[in-house]
Amino acid sequence: MDDSGVVKASKGEYLVVTVDGMHSRLSDYPFLAGFHVARAALRDVYVMGAKPLAMLSDIHVADDGDVGKIFDHIAGITTVAQLTGIPLITGSTLRIGGDMVIGERMTGCVGAVGITQLVSARIQAEPGDLVLMTQGAGGGTISTTALYFDMHDVVDETINITFIEACEAIIDAGLLEHIHAMTDVTNGGIRGDAKEISRTAGVKLVFKEDKLRALVNPAVLTMLEMLKIDYLGVSLDALLIIAPADAADTILDVLRSKDIAADVIGQIEKGSGAQLEVDGVINDFSPRFRESAYTPIKKLVGEDEPMDFNDMCNKVERAAGEAVDKKNRIIERIGKL
Repeated sequence: MDDSGVVKASKGEYLVVTVDGMHSRLSDYPFLAGFHVARAALRDVYVMGAKPLAMLSDIHVADDGDVGKIFDHIAGITTVAQLTGIPLITGSTLRIGGDMVIGERMTGCVGAVGITQLVSARIQAEPGDLVLMTQGAGGGTISTTALYFDMHDVVDETINITFIEACEAIIDAGLLEHIHAMTDVTNGGIRGDAKEISRTAGVKLVFKEDKLRALVNPAVLTMLEMLKIDYLGVSLDALLIIAPADAADTILDVLRSKDIAADVIGQIEKGSGAQLEVDGVINDFSPRFRESAYTPIKKLVGEDEPMDFNDMCNKVERAAGEAVDKKNRIIERIGKL
């Protein structure tokens, strides 16, 4: 799966649409929630090779929710909007459920729409390509971790638009046509992204651990290592670029000219799956069942596959099939009216 949906418009351009849910654990920190979800939505449009045109917002608050949270949340979203010049143009604010829902919880999402003439999709990755990455300081996940463990100074490291500036630099330099695929390192970390790209494009990805480590924000990396959180399995919000070897130096030069740290972290080879080179030793780089546990409760639950995993998969497949059957029945019924 790619980061956004794409449809061809009537005049030949590609319309790119995405939506991202806010980080639920940031409900009590609505500005952070708004900032990071807006930035996430824009990232998903940019990595498809598109220029975002506008954003939309949807907010739901529980019965005892503070109206001030709504304003703070919108302030977070519009901070990103003003910094990037991509406006928030519409939205919805509702109470959670139609009846009383006790509590102060807030949830919601931000959507974004963009347009492009050229789509960069994961399926275009091919053997011989190099994998580049910009420095990542994280977003909602890293902020949540820092707040849970009382390391508030790390939150400040996440407040930036470096990812967006990197994408704008690539677009302005006319480099999109030299890039096969882009993605943002989010849920599941680089481990999860590697698996998805391998499965989608039918290739093997080989990474160098020392190159990856060097591109994690130092304050963020220190926190993760102190808390024994695997930095390779958590959202870093870094920009991952897959491009032909002869384009890599040009891309890096453009990024570095904007003071954006970036480097080659690996390559694409024939085969499947992913590998990680650590001190000259090749290791399997498969993702764990869950992303790295970054809160006390997540650590308690763990990252291992549950014993009833296969049974769960069968139930999910059955539920999906039943939903498709229901859809088809309703379409048939309405078609007869």
